[in-house]
Amino acid sequence: MLFGVTGDLARKKLMPAIYDLSNRGMLPPGFSLVGFARRDWDDQEFGKIVHDAVKQHARTPFKEEVWRALCEGLRFVQGSFDDEAAFDELARTLAALDEERGTGGNHGFYLSIPPGSFATVCQQLERAGLSTPHKDAWRRVVIEKPFGHDLASARELNAIVEGVFPADSIFRIDHYLGKETVQNLLALRFANQLFEPVWNSHYVDHVQITMAEDIGIGGRAGYYDGIGAARDVIQNHLLQLLALTAMEEPASFAADQLRAEKEKVLSAVRVPTDIAGSTARGQYAAGWQGSEQVVGYLQEEGVAADSRTETYAAIRLDIDTRRWAGVPFYLRTGKRLGKRVTEIAVVFKAAPHLPFEDTATEELGRNAIVIRVQPDEGVTMRFGAKVPGAQMEVRDVTMDFGYGRAFTESSPEAYERLILDVLLGEPPLFPRHEEVELSWRILDPIEKAWAKDKASLDQYEAGTWGPASADQLMTRDGRVWRMP
Repeated sequence: MLFGVTGDLARKKLMPAIYDLSNRGMLPPGFSLVGFARRDWDDQEFGKIVHDAVKQHARTPFKEEVWRALCEGLRFVQGSFDDEAAFDELARTLAALDEERGTGGNHGFYLSIPPGSFATVCQQLERAGLSTPHKDAWRRVVIEKPFGHDLASARELNAIVEGVFPADSIFRIDHYLGKETVQNLLALRFANQLFEPVWNSHYVDHVQITMAEDIGIGGRAGYYDGIGAARDVIQNHLLQLLALTAMEEPASFAADQLRAEKEKVLSAVRVPTDIAGSTARGQYAAGWQGSEQVVGYLQEEGVAADSRTETYAAIRLDIDTRRWAGVPFYLRTGKRLGKRVTEIAVVFKAAPHLPFEDTATEELGRNAIVIRVQPDEGVTMRFGAKVPGAQMEVRDVTMDFGYGRAFTESSPEAYERLILDVLLGEPPLFPRHEEVELSWRILDPIEKAWAKDKASLDQYEAGTWGPASADQLMTRDGRVWRMP
């Protein structure tokens, strides 16, 4: 059951992911998809919408026989979120599918809608008797970020959803956690004796977690203006990556064990006391993105001329645990930066003694392990090696692992993995409300300080790597940002 079928997320990601799962043989024969929206569509017109989305955005080849099988289970219900008659019709439609398609009362409700509508939809589902399963059936709800806009709203949202669905039936989607490389981070750390012994403050100097985009806000001014980079990316994606990087080894990869370790890390994050000296933020100005001249954020359609919304945010955080004491974690994200890249860089301390002449190691930097999340998924290790020749000269080199080169199997798209996990009832990749609230506990004081400090929003030219204040954040600590 998909609410929000007319949105970009449904068209570009969710519908194609469902087709790709069907094409891979990962869905049961009776799988059905019901769309809900105000459009005056019948089942056939909805089928045309899904067909076009699949043809344009699916990752696997289009096969007519797969499409016909999937199309048999497509249904559409017209109505608004406050329309009781529409939800009664939805209940009848789902009951008919249970009989016709053998779905057995197992229903998943995907709320690809603004958070302000969650309460209304959940209450309607409860009123129509759709939130409570019968006998051995299950009912699950999927909600997309943002999970609130601050700690108070997150708690209110959690109370609304958990008032209708049990906690273990709520799946909060963070699509970054479905990416293959994010999951490989756990394999890298806990399946190899090579890395875990040095994954601590004795050897690690600092960690940089970057999500950079080379695009602007596009047509998303209505959503983005007033939200900003920190709420949009740091609160969810980057703090989740921090938790996975810094957590202790779980007893198992069962959902409760994995979540418990992530929550311990987020609980130990120290909110900066000197927020001005521990953060940086900015807005992109006009400039060149590659060979294209682009406008600044304040010139984007729908953005107020006096907007104080940041399109770049960087934060230094410290984790008060024995493993990470004294190791800063630097998180940064921004739009209109030099390139599109998401990575986790674990940068090691310099060797305590180098038995070489000064001239032999002139270009030698710090050892690093870089986990590339996107777009070129893989892992890079940077270390010093001798330059061929008669003299002893050591220079940085890299050793690279790429998923595309090492495996013949293609990585599933993140939404494929996450939708399948919802259907299987496997929740390890989905944050529960404690993680969401802990993340807001970290970000809220920063957002409040930024709201009071009118002078801290710097401009940066499009196509560069952010404002000067971000470089100053690092140089104050005697460090520099990596150039991905």
